[in-house]
Amino acid sequence: MPSSLVVLVISLLLGLQPVTTDLYLPALPDLSRDLSSSMSQTQLTLTALLLSFGVSQMAWGPLSDRYGRRPILLWGMGSYVLAALASALAPTIGILLIARMVQGAALGAAVMGARAIVRDLYSVTDGTRVMSKGLTGLGILACLCAPVGGMLSETISWRAALLALAVFGAVTYGLLFFRLKESLVHPKLDALKVSGLWSSWRQILRHPTFWSCTILSATTFGGLFTFLATSSFVFIQTLGLSRTEYGMVMFTMPLSYILGTVVCRMLLPRFGLRRSVAFAGAISLAGGTMLGVSAMVDLHEGWAIMVPVYLFMIAHGVHQPCSQMGSIAPFPQAAGTATALNGFFMMLVAFAMGAWLGAQGQIEVKHLAYGIWFWGFLTALTAWTLMQRYGHIDQS
Repeated sequence: MPSSLVVLVISLLLGLQPVTTDLYLPALPDLSRDLSSSMSQTQLTLTALLLSFGVSQMAWGPLSDRYGRRPILLWGMGSYVLAALASALAPTIGILLIARMVQGAALGAAVMGARAIVRDLYSVTDGTRVMSKGLTGLGILACLCAPVGGMLSETISWRAALLALAVFGAVTYGLLFFRLKESLVHPKLDALKVSGLWSSWRQILRHPTFWSCTILSATTFGGLFTFLATSSFVFIQTLGLSRTEYGMVMFTMPLSYILGTVVCRMLLPRFGLRRSVAFAGAISLAGGTMLGVSAMVDLHEGWAIMVPVYLFMIAHGVHQPCSQMGSIAPFPQAAGTATALNGFFMMLVAFAMGAWLGAQGQIEVKHLAYGIWFWGFLTALTAWTLMQRYGHIDQS
């Protein structure tokens, strides 16, 4: 496959995650009202999706190591489209929750497959650059999600926003079916045997580089998830923005993430992975601290929230390609399984944060601000300690 096709496929598969989580965010208040659900029940449609997303990768990873990336991706994307249709038609919050959990499991196949394909085709250095380009594509899609979701939910209904996910999934499925070739040259024949699976897990979970990169992935994603889970309530209910205005605010956030992926590609050749994430760790902490301090002094303005978030997202654009490729770099023969474990721990952090937010009752600015401050501190700490000690990665 030409590199341009690989980047397009990776962008669509990775971009499926923000499309699934971000596009319906402006519709959450309307969804909660129409289905007569509480705020915690409504937020559960996001946190439960992410939990099933993380857990499902534990199965998708070994399956893809055994049977290849292409069949797993086709099965996953087909299931995603059906679950998206069920979500759009759900008559109750319970049915919507079940459909979103199935959708999350199918999403796990897409994201796991994308990252495994990059490891199949490229060295660590080239793969990190390709992953960065794919994450730039993710950022472009994320820019469009909230404005499109806000427009659909305000002019039609929240169901239209969920139906758009089925359309995007169907287009992606078509590209995979007609253009994607298998990237796994040597399937791991014992990947599904208990002995082979246990051997792979033990090798991965005992490796300090895997843990260092995975903790970095999880902490920076924890900050992003905090913003996603709280922003619609803060901007729409607390600050009084309309759904469309909130969508435009969300349009600007991924632009900083895209800038971060570009910065990543500039830093890596000159400074290497460890110094790049150390630099980005300082930006993560700066953004989180600015946000926390503004909340402490009751500066509840849109710009006071978004400027620090922009900083955090620039750093996130550096941390994610470095940590995601770094976590699977030592395991070229078990890239699917390593990707799955990395994704599982990321989503476990997101689910824990979502459960905590759901227990807080009414979401306020302080929950958004202090949450991102907390994750910014942990991200910087990981980048400055574990990544400096164990972040050396074989470049082959």
